[in-house]
Amino acid sequence: MNTRDLLQRALNFDFLSIEEGVYLFKNASTPELIYIANELRKIQVPHGKVTWQIDRNLNTTNVCIANCKFCNFFRRPGHTDSYITDIETYKVKIEETFRYGGDQLLLQGGHHPDLGLSFYTTLFKQLKELYPTLKLHSLGPPEIAHVAKLEGMSHTEVLQALMEAGLDSLPGAGAEILNDRVRRLISKGKCGGQEWLDVMRAAHKLGLTTSATMMFGHVETIEERFEHLAWIRQVQSEKPEGAKGFIAFIPWPFQDDGTLLKRVRGISNQVTADEYIRMIALSRIMLPNIKNIQASWLTVGKNVAQICLHAGANDFGSIMIEENVVSAAGAPHRFTSAGIQKAIREAGFQPQLRNQQYGFRELPPQLEQQQITY
Repeated sequence: MNTRDLLQRALNFDFLSIEEGVYLFKNASTPELIYIANELRKIQVPHGKVTWQIDRNLNTTNVCIANCKFCNFFRRPGHTDSYITDIETYKVKIEETFRYGGDQLLLQGGHHPDLGLSFYTTLFKQLKELYPTLKLHSLGPPEIAHVAKLEGMSHTEVLQALMEAGLDSLPGAGAEILNDRVRRLISKGKCGGQEWLDVMRAAHKLGLTTSATMMFGHVETIEERFEHLAWIRQVQSEKPEGAKGFIAFIPWPFQDDGTLLKRVRGISNQVTADEYIRMIALSRIMLPNIKNIQASWLTVGKNVAQICLHAGANDFGSIMIEENVVSAAGAPHRFTSAGIQKAIREAGFQPQLRNQQYGFRELPPQLEQQQITY
């Protein structure tokens, strides 16, 4: 095994093994990884533009019984700060999102013990009746698995009902690291890694577009990171012909501020800028069947994310008019529509507004700017 041969195989879109990915992580230089990943990006995304989105991360509820040790957002049932978002709040925030040029809600919450399938189907139908053009990029595999258990239904049955009610796409939330050794340590109350993957298999068979994520830099080994990538790649290779499957992959470093992992176990985020850039490049290298790689400016900031655009990433994600979960663990960065386009241009690329399916959108003629800065 040597670096030159592995990088040449990567350029040929070969599926590198877990062991080969680990070898590159440990032995390839950062410039080598950046170069190969950038070449792959140019082949896979030949238009050369950097895409971005306008949407809002809105939470159905903060009540959750999963007890993830990296989450400061959730509240246990009965807590004085617990809530379920009401329809009037949705109306205010959706109409504000439209004014900012957004077309989508990334709608997620917790594992609420009393909110079953009918809660979500009723909510989705109501939102689509009020706002027919609104896109719902909502829930995630752990929430699908949770609802399926509450109802005694299959993943497919739950997904079908949600799609009929208005679900447009399924986020890759709750992946963290898919190895169950890791999940038992940081998110024991969530579905296991294989069930997460099975939910995505079911979604792909139904033609539902999904994304995949990885939160790293906590208790996982390097081998477990690459196992995660290989499993996602395998599920993508199984998708039916014509299905988009995983349309994007988004890795980000663990945000540790105030979390139980840091306070009780002393686990803090040790991911450097160089390591994050390397993981972006290796994501492009290890996932030749996933077209879009997103740089997480929310967690690493503008400057590092700009470098990632030269290291395999082709997408800058959303301005996220509202985001409460990752921010609650210390992610401090913010963008306006003008700011995100400026950052992309500063990196040497043309910004292109997109929708969740990565179709190009024209900039709205009158784009109201939310009053936040990065």
